[in-house]
Parts: sequence; structure tokens; C-alpha cells
Amino acid sequence: MRLSTKGRYAVMAMADLARHGRAEAGEGRAVSLAEIATRQEISLSYLEQLFARLRKSGLVRSVRGPGGGYRLAKTAGETVVSEIVLAVDEPIRAVRCAAHGTPRGCMLGGERCITHNLWEDLGDEIHRYLSSVSLEDVILNRTSRRPTPGGRPVASEVGVAA
Repeated sequence: MRLSTKGRYAVMAMADLARHGRAEAGEGRAVSLAEIATRQEISLSYLEQLFARLRKSGLVRSVRGPGGGYRLAKTAGETVVSEIVLAVDEPIRAVRCAAHGTPRGCMLGGERCITHNLWEDLGDEIHRYLSSVSLEDVILNRTSRRPTPGGRPVASEVGVAA
């Protein structure tokens, strides 16, 4: 399963906003889409489309006037990646069926393929993982050090001090 550019770019832009909009105290500074576009090498017009959806979903607030731009609506620690992906209408699923969770399957006769449950479960795991990762985790590079469900560290964590 691949996440489209819409979802990936939205997460990249929000992580940039979280990193560059931080302030020592208070609300933080507004970050312009032009700054994000330059740093992340994303088209400004594409970012404008994404941020319209992010604003509509309540994940960002726009600030008008000189020094205007966008701010996170919640803290980076409170904003999870799955919210961002879903806000830009990116479904988090791995099945090939048109609608996640519908009884009608992807086969010509309407039945589910033999691997449907496997891919549906994978989509659920991806959603669970993205719901467990905050923007703060992303900007502090804490995504690769997550313990496995059994509580043991993942292979990349062996020998790494926490």
C-alpha cells in the first residue's frame, strides 16, 4: 500500500509548521505557506489546496496580515498523523474494494477476494500506527523507537539509549 502525495505532503507540511511555528512561550509564530513550500519543495498552489482542507478540519488556523500564515490549532503533541491524512481525504486502507468495510467485495460477482481480510487488517494496523504518532514524535524523530506490542524494542532500537 502506498500513501498518495496528498497524504504525504500534508504530513510533511504539518511537521514543518510544527517545527518552525514553535515558540519558547505563548502561541508560536505563524508560518507562511511560501516558507513551507520552499523548505519542503512542494508546490505552493498544492499546499494552498491542502491547507484549505486542514483548516476546514480544524487542524490549523490562519493568521492574516503582516507576518501572517498558519499556526497549529492544537499542540504538536496533541495532533496525530492519522488526523492529517484523513483531513485531506486520504483513506487509510489497503484493500482494493471501493469502500472500506462494505459487505460488497472487489470481485466481479461482488464477493470479497480471498485475501480481503488480510489487507483490511493491514489497513487497520496502519491507521492504528498513524493514530499513535503525533507531530511532536515526527519532529523529534521518535517514530522509529516505538516498542513492539509485546513491549520489546524493535530491531533498530537495540543498543540505542532512550
